[in-house]
Amino acid sequence: MVNICFGWIHWRQQYSLKAFLTRGRAVSKNNTSVVASLRQWIREGRYPAGERLAELHVAEHLGVSRTPVRLAFRTLEQEGLLERAGQRGYRVRAFTETDILCALEVRGALEGVAARRLAEQGLSTALEAQLIDCLDRGHAVLEKGFLEADDVTVWSELNECFHTTIIGSIGSSVIGDALARNDHLPFASADSIILDTQALDREYRKLHVAQTQHQTIVQALRQGEGARAEMLMREHAYIGLRYGELLSLDPPDRR
Repeated sequence: MVNICFGWIHWRQQYSLKAFLTRGRAVSKNNTSVVASLRQWIREGRYPAGERLAELHVAEHLGVSRTPVRLAFRTLEQEGLLERAGQRGYRVRAFTETDILCALEVRGALEGVAARRLAEQGLSTALEAQLIDCLDRGHAVLEKGFLEADDVTVWSELNECFHTTIIGSIGSSVIGDALARNDHLPFASADSIILDTQALDREYRKLHVAQTQHQTIVQALRQGEGARAEMLMREHAYIGLRYGELLSLDPPDRR
């Protein structure tokens, strides 16, 4: 009888623990999904700067309870996308041009350090092949002398591959972790190069400059020129915003 009771209690404890852990994983996964959705919507402008966010409204919009929304608000506040509005409320943070340029400078500095370290440690044959493949894909997009709508997606993918290959090959996750936080800010990520699909003839010039920068960065990496690789990577971070002005891609009143 004792053994039976003990076995039942032990089974109950195991079952409760398993249920608790399963429930915990489900909550964590749900919260991660809510954070990702809200982050994307803020970056897309579906929740514009200055808009106050209510837990109940957002929860209904996402089809979840208020708890993961509350946790998501706290996470996005830490990332800098939301700010406090009163005792318990939040609103979407507004970013100035200075904020955006600072975020680009931070990305350039971090990616510059990664490029320098990679140049100093040297490229493996496999890594060099990956970077050359990115260059070849970029050349294939540009060699016809104009852009098509489908080229935007191709370029975005190869550009992300180029940057993540460099960041992920230095033997440390520290820079990648710092970049992940910075990338949540508008225009700060490597894939944030702005392309106007209604003016692809003009945007071609911007990508041509970006491709040339990719080529010079790879050249510096192959030759082990750490300082040069760092400088080139820092400058490359500004391609999304500053080069629109230099190439006369922005309206005159914004220059």
